Amino acid sequence: MSVPWTIKHKPKTISEMVGSSNGNGKAIQQFIAWMRSWESGVPKKKAALIYGPPGIGKTLLVETFAREHGYDLIELNASDQRSESIIQRVVGAASQQSTLFGTGKRLILLDEIDGITGKEDAGGLFAILKAIKDTRIPIVLIANDAWNPRFAALRSVCEMIEMKRLPTRLIVPYLKKICQKEGIEASDDALKLIAERSAGDVRSAINDLQAAAQGRKKLTKEDVAWLAYRDRQEQIFNVLRLIFTAKTVRGAKMALSLSDVDYNMLFEWIYENVPHQLTDLEDMYRAMEALAKTDLYLKLAKREQAWELLSYAFDLMTGGVALAREKTKPKWVPFKFPERIKLMSKTKEVREVQSRLAQKIKQKCHISSASALRDVVPFLRVIFEENPEHAAGLAKWLRLDLDEIAFLTQNNKLAQEIAELAGVKK
Repeated sequence: MSVPWTIKHKPKTISEMVGSSNGNGKAIQQFIAWMRSWESGVPKKKAALIYGPPGIGKTLLVETFAREHGYDLIELNASDQRSESIIQRVVGAASQQSTLFGTGKRLILLDEIDGITGKEDAGGLFAILKAIKDTRIPIVLIANDAWNPRFAALRSVCEMIEMKRLPTRLIVPYLKKICQKEGIEASDDALKLIAERSAGDVRSAINDLQAAAQGRKKLTKEDVAWLAYRDRQEQIFNVLRLIFTAKTVRGAKMALSLSDVDYNMLFEWIYENVPHQLTDLEDMYRAMEALAKTDLYLKLAKREQAWELLSYAFDLMTGGVALAREKTKPKWVPFKFPERIKLMSKTKEVREVQSRLAQKIKQKCHISSASALRDVVPFLRVIFEENPEHAAGLAKWLRLDLDEIAFLTQNNKLAQEIAELAGVKK
């Protein structure tokens, strides 16, 4: 599976970050000055709270600074590991202990503190406040919204550093550099559209660029036109994260209130991402079973105008999916845009390949073409990306050509490998 470009092209120095000298230059310099204040002893503000929208480089700034200046970085994601006992054990202990040989510098990063809620994580905020009070080393907190009332006590003891959305004019040159490194000839119009649709979220822009450029050496505005069809509400990513990590049905259902995305569109997002977010087969089976029942309720509610059935659908598509996660270990995996929505706006050539593929699946599996695209293709994509040998067997059984294999892998090199294994002529 190809390495995400957000990781592959991650800046190695702060000067390489988008907006390091202009867009968020002031915030970056404020953070550096605060870190340097520790060189003269423990400062009045022993913690920094960096806040701003997703994807603008908040966490990246801390990680890059630590790497550049030789800090031992202790990183904890507050949205996944946020109980009082864990925070006391990890953050509290790390803030008092020296490094392995007692000579290095240490920095604590507590990411996504937005994930700490009042009742569910009772004691978590208290543990953070106590760690800040007692710390002998810098502690950095990361949040999207620092002005939530429950963070009032934190704000009073932290150096407040705001990072803002980055303008299109700064994102486009960065995307162009990535294209040059990947050997892709991209038009300015295509990169501008990607940057505009990202709404200042650099991480999102890079993910979109990788999705659009897979299998291509040239990228035109037409190739990224499907971005115009997307619901670009940034809350959708938080909604998905909350659903896939929720511990209770109630917690998962609360995610619905965070977004105005149509429930049919949300269903597509969840359906697309289950095979990627849940790696254990039994977990995946339970989640897909919940979504299958959701689909039945949604169709029945619409056909019979029985809208009271929607509550059952909402319970299944949120709580049902959340509780399906039992054995899958926590691991960050980028969310993927719903393929069924994306495919509708592909170019004519790609739609023709898609149509041929659907027909072949239809004939072999005795299902409709629509079912082939909706129910089979997403799983074939996972198989073709992860297991070339198994993919070759399927390609041979379905009698796929090179274009159809490339459609499933979204990677020309991998497609060639699978085609050779399957004995497909170029």
